[in-house]
Amino acid sequence: MITPNTHYADLKDSYLFYNIAQKTQAYVAAHPGTRLLRMGIGDVSLPLCEVVIKALHEAVDDQAAKDTFHGYMPECGWPFLRETIAGHYAKRGVAVGADEVFVSSGASDELGDILDLFDRGSSALVVEPAYPAYVDANVMAGRKTVHLPSGEDNGFLPEPGADAKADLIYICSPNNPTGAVFDREKLRRWVDFANENGSVILFDAAYEAFIEDPALPRSIFEIDGARTCAIEICSLSKTAGFTGTRLGYTVIPRELVRGGMRFNDMWVRNRTTKTNGVSYIIQKGGAAVFTDEGQAQIAENIRYYKENARILMRALDGLGIWYCGGKNAPYIWLKCPGGMGSWELFDLLLSEVQVVGTPGEGFGACGAGYFRLSTFGDRDETVEAAARLTKLLGK
Repeated sequence: MITPNTHYADLKDSYLFYNIAQKTQAYVAAHPGTRLLRMGIGDVSLPLCEVVIKALHEAVDDQAAKDTFHGYMPECGWPFLRETIAGHYAKRGVAVGADEVFVSSGASDELGDILDLFDRGSSALVVEPAYPAYVDANVMAGRKTVHLPSGEDNGFLPEPGADAKADLIYICSPNNPTGAVFDREKLRRWVDFANENGSVILFDAAYEAFIEDPALPRSIFEIDGARTCAIEICSLSKTAGFTGTRLGYTVIPRELVRGGMRFNDMWVRNRTTKTNGVSYIIQKGGAAVFTDEGQAQIAENIRYYKENARILMRALDGLGIWYCGGKNAPYIWLKCPGGMGSWELFDLLLSEVQVVGTPGEGFGACGAGYFRLSTFGDRDETVEAAARLTKLLGK
C-alpha cells in the first residue's frame, strides 16, 4: 500500500481565507444587494500596461508564422529576458549576471520549488507575522521551523540573535503583511549573521517596486556579502499587474556555495529536469516591463496604489490608530482599536460598514490584535472605505 506524505497532517487548517470567504458569503446572502468594499485581497485592480499588452499581441502574432514561431523555451528562461533583467539590476547599481537570473512562473511557485535545493533535515526560520506559505511549504517537507516574533517595539523588523539560528532564513521586504521595510544597516546584520552561521537567506522581494525611499534597499544584493548567502525571489505580479499572467524571476549568485555544491548549478539542473520553461508569449510581455516605456507605465500604476495608501493612512492618522507600512509598501498593518481582536474587528467592519480586510491572526501568533488593509483596490472604493472607517471608528 502506498504511504502518503504524513507531514500534510501537521498543517494547520487554512482557516484564514476560508473563514473570510465564508463570513463574507453569509453576509451577502443575508443582505442581498450589499456593496462590499474589499480592502483585504492582495490582487491588483488595474489592467496590464499598454506596452505589455502590445508585446503580448506581437508574441501571439509571432506564433502564427513559421519563421517567428517559438516552441519550447529554455527551461531557465529566454536568454533575452535574462539579459534584460540583469541590465535592469545594473541600472540600479547592482551587478547580476544573466546566468544568475532564472525566469519563473511567479514568486509563489518559486518559493515552494526552491526548497528542492535544501536537505529536509535543514531548519527554516520564519519572521512573523509572515506570508503563510513560508511555514506551510516547510511543514509539508517535514522541516523544522523556527518562528521569530516581531512587534511594534521593533517596527516588525527583528534583528538576528541566538534565537534566530537556522539553515534557511526567510526575509520579506517590503513585508507581507506588515509593509515594514528593512533599512541597509538592519539588512546588513542579517547578511553578516547568515554568512557567520552558514545560513542561506531566501529574500522575497515581490514588493520591491513600491519602495519610494532611495535610502532603503530594493535588493538584498545591494548589501556587501549577500552574494555568498542569499537567493532573491522576485515577481511581476504586483510590480506590473501579472497576477493573472504569472511571471517572476529568481537570482542565485554563483558565489553561493555550501558543502562544496554551487546552488546556481543545482538550480540549472533542477529547472532542466522539472520544468519546460515559461511560455514565449508571457516572457515577451515580461520583457516589455523592463523597457523605458514599460518602467514609466508601471510606475504610473504603482503611483495609483500608493495614492490609495495615502488615502487610507490619512484616515488612520485622523483616528489616531497606530499602523506601519503604506509609504513603501502596498499593505497597511494597523493595530485594532480599543483592544479588539483581529476577528472581532473583521466582524465589526463587515457588519457595520461592509469593509472587508484581513485579520492579522492569519499571519501567525504575532498578528493577534492587528489587521491588514490592501491598497490594490479601486480608487473610488478606497475613498469610500476610508470615509466609512472614519465614521465608524471615530465615534
